[in-house]
Amino acid sequence: METPAETHPAEQKRKPPYGMLAVLMIGAFISFLNNTLLNVALPSIMADLSVGPAVVQWLTTGFMLINGILIPATAFLIENYPVRRLFLAAMSLFVLGTVLAGNAPLFPPGLAFPVLLAGRMVQAAGSAIMMPLLMNAMLVSFPVERRGAAMGVFGLILMFAPAIGPTLSGWILQYHHWRMLFDMLLPVAAAILLAGLFLLRDRKARTGDRLDKGSLLLSSIGFGGLLYGFSMAGSQGWSSPHVLVALPAGALSLALFIRRQIRMARPMLNFGVFRHPMFSLASAITMILNMAMFSGILLLPIYMQTVIGFSPLHSGLTLLPGAILNAALSPVNGRLFDRYGARVLAVTGLVITAVTTFLFSRLTLETGTVWLMAVHALRMAGFSMVMMPVSTNGLNQLPPALYPHGTAMNNTLNQVSGAIGTAVLMSVMEIRQAAHARELAAEAAAGAGGADIAVRAMLGGINDTFFASGMLLVLGLVLAFFVRRARPAGGPRP
Repeated sequence: METPAETHPAEQKRKPPYGMLAVLMIGAFISFLNNTLLNVALPSIMADLSVGPAVVQWLTTGFMLINGILIPATAFLIENYPVRRLFLAAMSLFVLGTVLAGNAPLFPPGLAFPVLLAGRMVQAAGSAIMMPLLMNAMLVSFPVERRGAAMGVFGLILMFAPAIGPTLSGWILQYHHWRMLFDMLLPVAAAILLAGLFLLRDRKARTGDRLDKGSLLLSSIGFGGLLYGFSMAGSQGWSSPHVLVALPAGALSLALFIRRQIRMARPMLNFGVFRHPMFSLASAITMILNMAMFSGILLLPIYMQTVIGFSPLHSGLTLLPGAILNAALSPVNGRLFDRYGARVLAVTGLVITAVTTFLFSRLTLETGTVWLMAVHALRMAGFSMVMMPVSTNGLNQLPPALYPHGTAMNNTLNQVSGAIGTAVLMSVMEIRQAAHARELAAEAAAGAGGADIAVRAMLGGINDTFFASGMLLVLGLVLAFFVRRARPAGGPRP
């Protein structure tokens, strides 16, 4: 089978390579599912391997860092290597990482956690390639007028995997050891690797381009430093030495990286994508949306488990309908995008998302499960109307030769905005929680009494953070009114 990236213009009317896309999608699904499975298991891993929170968090921070370092390089890889070769490399890395992580408990105590971390890092190297590879394949396989529906199916895969991840993980941990999270994925990942080996075909020859090592070094320090710095700021505070070193180093390296890319004839990551206004606008809206939506990801589990006493499984089940609705609406929104464009979806979705976020800023000690489930489901429905349509509209304006760079840039910015959102929102929560604690302590001294001060202070901090997230979404809503239907700017096909 010929991959779409190598299809000649005269052949563009051929049917999209559905077999190849199916293989890529299943591989991506396994990769995305893996990203959310482990979070619920961190307490079990801490107890089993005798490590503290500062150590175990590297299972998620390290994964994110590897993604942040490798994703910017995927544009070069997609331009210079066949789809088949990249997919096999990505899935081989993922399978190897899964084997290492799943067998980590069998190693001596002093080696078990390092092996587990190494396995996660290798998994991350494979996952970093999958997302841009699949997005690029979708872009070059479908014409603009059918791309919304196609990307809607892609969004279903993208969103359904993380949706079921925490609940599935909670159920598995109730009955099995945490290594089952990896053992369960291994046969499926191995089967997809074999399917790719026999079903994918490429005619594209290796080009003579060489990866610029200076660009790779600056990109790694730049994006890696920012991701690490913001991650540490979210967990250790902005005054941490890690933050004070990582953020300036990352910002300086990123500035030098951008300068180098602008001056290169064939850059590793082409910042010329931002010359296209709809792509730039889409990037701004999706970054704002990512930052704001992290409030739900971070704060709702804290609220449910710490403030009102839900179990982890109860919390996961409360959030599950919203996550499933988010995924299920993606194909519908894709078809609506093809018919009506991105603006009407983005404006409607951001109104829904902002209103529901403001509703979450009025949580109480007595808020019930049904209300939480319903508001969260509406919030995720709004999110589904914005993310994929706006991103697709931005990518549609790029000439085909910039597709690899656009998809790599999108995924890199998603990583960075997620880290920024985590750091900023956790800081807002801590500041407001401390302020509420002082107010409540003064009331208690005056004889006001009431519930536990620490719990009420946390509730106040959570509500204020949701309000701040709502204001971010209002900014995104203003930007959404400037969205217009985009068409390719022209240029040769890749």
